[in-house]
Amino acid sequence: MYSPSSDMFPAGARKPFEVVVARKAFRTASGELREVLRDFSLTVAAGTVNALVGPSGCGKTTLLRIIIGLDRDFEGTIAMPAQPRIGMVFQEPRLLPWRSVFQNLRLAAPQTSDEDLFRIATDLGLGEHLTHFPGELSLGLARRVALARAFSVKPDLLVLDEPFVSLDAALAIRLRDELAALVDRTKVTTLLVTHDIEEAIRLADRILLLAGHPTGIAAEVDISCPRRMMTDEYAARTKAEIGAILARLNPL
Repeated sequence: MYSPSSDMFPAGARKPFEVVVARKAFRTASGELREVLRDFSLTVAAGTVNALVGPSGCGKTTLLRIIIGLDRDFEGTIAMPAQPRIGMVFQEPRLLPWRSVFQNLRLAAPQTSDEDLFRIATDLGLGEHLTHFPGELSLGLARRVALARAFSVKPDLLVLDEPFVSLDAALAIRLRDELAALVDRTKVTTLLVTHDIEEAIRLADRILLLAGHPTGIAAEVDISCPRRMMTDEYAARTKAEIGAILARLNPL
């Protein structure tokens, strides 16, 4: 069963975030017990961006649910700041349709000043849309609102589950660059789940490659080139290296 660490970090301390999942299993519809995660250990240094990359169904979203406290039915421990502020961006924007953009932000972060909310919204290109309702927004704008909502709580940990899925390539790149700029400015500790290797390379300081049944961390790739200095040549070379590793880990 889940148990919190006996050495919880004081609120606001810039300490590593640590999660250990000794075992996570669930019963399938047929009654079979299926292990998803075993002996999974992850340490995320404060202020860094870490990307989890692995095949569909390997347990990435299950791991995120454990980390943000939605799933406590596992064996292991989690250590993070006491009463942490977690900013979560799901695969779908999940906005309240009867509330305006600004009201969606305000509901998520009642203690954040109007000035800070306006700044976050402006950074994500939402300055002219604060009075609009979700039904009036394109998918790209709705995803910007979801990102703004996550940053509005001034999170200790930012968790992103395929935040740009289903967007066209050009829009996904623009949003990725806007997200990178916000992460660099706020220095927020970030955990990203993505199937897009280039997205991971462009955003992360470290990429964790998942494989196996049950799933574990099979390989780690450090991104030595800073986000603001990333060249296409470096990204392409690193993408090829990661592709080769994944091919070995997950053969057809």
